[in-house]
Amino acid sequence: ADEPTTALDVTVQAQILDLLHTLRAETGMGLLLVTHDVGVAAESVDEVLVMREGRAVEHGEVRDILGAPREAYTQELLKAVPRVDAPLARAAGEPGEVVLEAVGLRKEFGRGRRAVTAVDDVSLTVRRGETLGVVGESGSGKTTLGRMLVGLLAPTAGQLLHGGAEKPGGQVVPGVQMVFQDPVSSLNPRRSVGESIADPLRARGESDSFVRGRVRELLERVGLEAAHYDRYPHEFSGGQRQRVGIARALAGEPRLIVCDEPVSALDVTTQAQVMDLLAELQRELGLALVFVAHDLAVVRQVSDRVAVMRRGRIVEQGPVAEVYGAPRDPYTKRLLAAVPALDPEAAARRRAAREELAAA
Repeated sequence: ADEPTTALDVTVQAQILDLLHTLRAETGMGLLLVTHDVGVAAESVDEVLVMREGRAVEHGEVRDILGAPREAYTQELLKAVPRVDAPLARAAGEPGEVVLEAVGLRKEFGRGRRAVTAVDDVSLTVRRGETLGVVGESGSGKTTLGRMLVGLLAPTAGQLLHGGAEKPGGQVVPGVQMVFQDPVSSLNPRRSVGESIADPLRARGESDSFVRGRVRELLERVGLEAAHYDRYPHEFSGGQRQRVGIARALAGEPRLIVCDEPVSALDVTTQAQVMDLLAELQRELGLALVFVAHDLAVVRQVSDRVAVMRRGRIVEQGPVAEVYGAPRDPYTKRLLAAVPALDPEAAARRRAAREELAAA
């Protein structure tokens, strides 16, 4: 099974892992699971082989390898794994003024009887310097919501207030930028990354000399090199391409960045580097972030508040500690029960909890 759950939301991922577990128990089949998700491995295998640059780094019982790793590389992998049971990394800060307010947002696709409601009566606020996490299964409406917040989609109903003023629907708003899930498809393969980053600057009418200098500064600011200006997207790794996407967002001098699944396709160490970069930029620039993801552990690590979406609606919203520590809605409880655990015994308990919730 080669990355069988990559890019799946946590509940579908849990269903696939539970199915594999049941098939092994019923048929006695063997399973060779290839994954970059350490939590998935912890929940699904008896032995684990850790690889780096084509070589075996460590091999043994999953309890031994994940419980007391001997090799530094394995230790680094485990440190980078976001966990829903770890102490909260973000200290409670004082948020600034409201930079975005959504009131009763609704989005329908199609007309008449064939109309599909993707987002239904969603209200939220985002303040300067804070991160609002938006979580939910695939099809919950979180990506559609993110695109409306940026102005890429016009709401069917409701209001979007940026800095207290309403902006026309379907119009990209100055001061709001987006980092997309797939940096490959969001970057033109026929243009250098420098020219892609330069688009917001050229749209403002800046001179060529200013543009090239500013883009080089941005490349260095996100951990790349100024000389990378003339390289093309295929010459970069996945994590580097996502840094390019962040640099392009920063070129628009935003007050708010909407991040749509920005780390879902990255391995845990690269994922941690990108999240650390976003946190650093937020501290330095006072940015507001909306972090859209299906990974509850990642959202818990980066967010101050969280909104849980299901079928286009927000079913629960509040500070991260409250929503994760004492969820009120049954749907939130099911999502948390589906998150993989690094400890095999905890994974077994969560599997049992999922069975109880499914039977309820």
